Amino acid sequence: MVRKGGGDLGGRRSTIRDVAARAGVSASTVSRVLGGVYPVSTRTRARVQRAVRELDYVADAHAKAVAGAGTPTLAFVLDDITGPSFAHMAHGVEREAARLGHLCLVCSTDGDTAHELEFIEMMRAQRAAAVILVGGAVDSPEYRRRMARVADSLASAGSRLVLCGRPPLAPGTPVTVIEYDNENGAFALCAHVLAQGHRRVLFLGGSPENTAAQGRERGYLAAHRARGIEPDPALRLSGDFTRDSGHRLLRRALDQGLAFTAVMAATDMVAAGALTALHEAGLSVPGDVSLAGYDDIPLARDLHPPLTTVHVPYEQLGRLAVRTSLGRTPDAPDEHLLLGTHVVIRDSVAPPAGAPL
Repeated sequence: MVRKGGGDLGGRRSTIRDVAARAGVSASTVSRVLGGVYPVSTRTRARVQRAVRELDYVADAHAKAVAGAGTPTLAFVLDDITGPSFAHMAHGVEREAARLGHLCLVCSTDGDTAHELEFIEMMRAQRAAAVILVGGAVDSPEYRRRMARVADSLASAGSRLVLCGRPPLAPGTPVTVIEYDNENGAFALCAHVLAQGHRRVLFLGGSPENTAAQGRERGYLAAHRARGIEPDPALRLSGDFTRDSGHRLLRRALDQGLAFTAVMAATDMVAAGALTALHEAGLSVPGDVSLAGYDDIPLARDLHPPLTTVHVPYEQLGRLAVRTSLGRTPDAPDEHLLLGTHVVIRDSVAPPAGAPL
């Protein structure tokens, strides 16, 4: 098959020098036309554009990025792109980046730190305007040292590191940290459940090392203690933030004969799995057991019954991550922002069976 317009090149890929020769201009003039940032006469621009079409020339995006030409890029890095809450944040990042004329690249790491660092290095080499890392992490001295090195490395290349929902770093580090109020959101939710008269609330948490999971569990504990209740440690189960984890943990609690009248799940997806397990066991919500989640993803409204949960402004978080990263010089000192959360009351929480009205 003869390549469109490129038969005279012997089948090889056309280069910027081929375009220049066809148009009768210099390679630097072709670059000016393609970059669109230098004045070029209308006649010259037309000749170059005609040569580009005839040779089916495609600019090397990597070379343009390294040279600082082409569409400026933002990188959005997360553990799991299938998670509904992260999908909403990715939507916010992409829409705000597009509004500001930036291309958004997404990388899903599946929790692989080495893969995360490889992608960050690639974005540093391409001089991405910002690298946005999303999701809880294991807060350790090693993590903080690693992220500080990443922040310094990106800043030296003209890029800004943004941490969303991750622990802050040492003061003075060139990083923007944007968090949402995990602990107080969980406190308010658990306080609402306790106010209905529940005293044995099963907590289905995430990984004990994950900072987001830790914040939600702290809120659960603090709400109990604010009412003078010491929660039973047996009612705190750890898993991850998935639907399957919620189903598995709830089944385990039932199999162990744990007594509880309400369930507080670390995410709405965990709550969805727990709801299925309750239904499988012949238990109704909220008639037999009340159920609450966290995140307020769209699914929460469509469960039966609709789920009481904590609203996290994920799309706003994504948009803010883009605006703040582009509004700061890469080597500016640390910036720390905290977004609020609030409880959304629906039909899945009610007073325990037999409680006085």
